[in-house]
Amino acid sequence: MFRLKLVPDTTTINFFRFWRLTFGASVLGLMITIVSLFTMGLNFGIDFRGGTTIRTESSQAVDVGAYRQAIGTLGLGDVTITEVFDPGFRADQFVAMVRIQAQDGQEAVSPEMIAAVEAALHTVDPSVTFPSVESVGPKVSQELIKTALISVILANFGMMAYIWLRFEWQFAVGAAVALVHDALMTVGVFSLFQIKFDLTTIAALLTIIGYSVNDTVVIFDRVRENLIKFKQMPLKDVLNLTINETLSRTLMTSITTLLALIALFAFGGDVIRGFVFAMIFGVFVGCYSTVYVATVILWRLGVKRDWSKTQDDTPGTQFTTKPKA
Repeated sequence: MFRLKLVPDTTTINFFRFWRLTFGASVLGLMITIVSLFTMGLNFGIDFRGGTTIRTESSQAVDVGAYRQAIGTLGLGDVTITEVFDPGFRADQFVAMVRIQAQDGQEAVSPEMIAAVEAALHTVDPSVTFPSVESVGPKVSQELIKTALISVILANFGMMAYIWLRFEWQFAVGAAVALVHDALMTVGVFSLFQIKFDLTTIAALLTIIGYSVNDTVVIFDRVRENLIKFKQMPLKDVLNLTINETLSRTLMTSITTLLALIALFAFGGDVIRGFVFAMIFGVFVGCYSTVYVATVILWRLGVKRDWSKTQDDTPGTQFTTKPKA
């Protein structure tokens, strides 16, 4: 009697009532993404633009805010400061990584600029030392961009192959379009608002792809069960019934995920904020694409109605007729 219910036990929401509007919104969003990528591009971080990483060590606790304020006066552009934790560190050993973007026309940050950074940090903590300085040149950055792009493409193809082997091809097409939709929409938001795009964002994209396909598989599994159970029910009604049946599970999963992500976004600091923002957006767009993209495509394509029969030449039983608009 004390069980929390986000939605009633039974709902009868017609998710296809405004399918042209919702599907059209996705198409419009993808068009805006493509235009934004060609006109504004992405605001690449140090990982993709090249730069220099300075490792600092101190006997005092790292004050990231003070470090950033001291370096900010040098006008170096994109600077990322990360405190490093390791169980092997001594009790009085505090380590941080300072990443500085490559300056225009230079392979890496100049020695003079590195000396200026070290002097600025000495004003915050006189005991700080600099055990190592590493630079990432433009060639390495280009390789990272290429590798990141390949990883996202391969992840998408892997998920598509999985859906294709597990379900009918119509399911696979719907899931594949939804996956591409989620990845592109997330990249589009980063391009449109010029949010820093780095390797952590790539990690978020891969996570979003996995999250989205998980939600899609859960709904598609129930769709297949209901298609066998309700052989005479129109396909659109079966899909509506399925989404309503899984609505509570979808909302519970999304809300509990968002609770953790919002906490990380608020208190996790600047270093992971881009990653968390991508994940928050990905949760919303993943749920949206499953309901309003993948299932709409499945409905428009039609699907096999009875998996208990290996072959049936009777007209109209293998695939549904083309749905009316």
